[in-house]
Amino acid sequence: MENKIENISWYVFIGSMFLGMGFGSLYGHTGTGTMIGMGVGFITSAIVEALKKK
Repeated sequence: MENKIENISWYVFIGSMFLGMGFGSLYGHTGTGTMIGMGVGFITSAIVEALKKK
């Protein structure tokens, strides 16, 4: 269980990327959606990592 908790920021990043791809595909801009999803994923995973270290 601890291994999954340690890697949760990776899951957050991948999930955000796929959500961005899905919304981008829905609106006909898959590349843009992927970039937005990756940006949100990087920011969110950085926040998760910072909270994990507290």
